[in-house]
Amino acid sequence: MDLLDILKRRRSVRAYTGQEVDKKMLETILQAGMLSPSSRAIRPWELIAVTQKEMLQELAGCRVGAARTLETAGAAVVVIADAQKSDVWVEDSAAVMTQMHLMADHLGLGSCWIQGRLRQASNGKTTEDYVQKLLDFPDNYRLEGILALGVIKTHPEPYRLSQLPTEKIHWERF
Repeated sequence: MDLLDILKRRRSVRAYTGQEVDKKMLETILQAGMLSPSSRAIRPWELIAVTQKEMLQELAGCRVGAARTLETAGAAVVVIADAQKSDVWVEDSAAVMTQMHLMADHLGLGSCWIQGRLRQASNGKTTEDYVQKLLDFPDNYRLEGILALGVIKTHPEPYRLSQLPTEKIHWERF
């Protein structure tokens, strides 16, 4: 499978079987994240792998509605970053999330990016405060998001190149 095929197939998957994610697969996904580009190679991010069912259930309350997919996920990776280390921690963290998302699909797993930054939890707190309290990460770290991972129950159809909004591509000038 070439890279463009992987990109077409990669979809946000929200329906999982509830099975555990194979540890070797999870390690491969984490390695893909660690190989992400980072401004000036600072790598301000840290990754928290979550595999315990109880913790995944607790994490499911981190966002109003959007995080319920964690209830049947087999694992999750929480991406945080030290905002004091880099002024582009958001971009660096997004690259990590993207590479893990792609690797999960390549391995035949489903994944869904659950945005954490600037979002609200079901308990009225910010998603960041909710997750920080739950996972006990230091105050100087900021939450980018959570990548839900799981054995796929249903996979959306791959994208077709003919469906792309090519009017958004501009050559030389806008």
